[in-house]
Amino acid sequence: MTQEAEVSEASAPDSSLDKKKHAELLARVAFFEGISERGLLLFSEVTKAESYGLGEQIFSFGDPGDKLYIIVDGKVRISRDVAGLGEEALAVLGPGEVFGEMSLLDESPRSAGAKAHERCRLLTVTKSDFDDLLFLHKSLAFEVLWTCVKVLSARLRETNEKLTFLSASGKF
Repeated sequence: MTQEAEVSEASAPDSSLDKKKHAELLARVAFFEGISERGLLLFSEVTKAESYGLGEQIFSFGDPGDKLYIIVDGKVRISRDVAGLGEEALAVLGPGEVFGEMSLLDESPRSAGAKAHERCRLLTVTKSDFDDLLFLHKSLAFEVLWTCVKVLSARLRETNEKLTFLSASGKF
């Protein structure tokens, strides 16, 4: 069983001021770059704020992919445990970066764990809210599709560069 992080809700669900702030935050996140202002407002309606302390587990490898996370403040470490070596950090993400989106798209379990590298505040979108938004707003679904393609392509290119370096250096 995974360690449950204590999460605090930082905004009231019906607060339009908080939702407007959430939309402004989303507008500055690369993942939401291709999303229209209307789409950002729709997403802001379903975002929730969460906070984690240093070292708190956000999710673990193999957990169900039930949320998309957007970093507002702080840093999050994405890692996997490697047999005989221990934890291997795959990335340390900071403000404006997104994680957890892969599981929302392919409905597979988490491919890595996420832990607060330092105190952090996050915005989250649950899988059910994400699916409902895309089902109800087809133009938004198209915008999200293209944004996901760009983000995932960039990550694949980065992985290819790392693998090329490891292969060339004899560490692969």
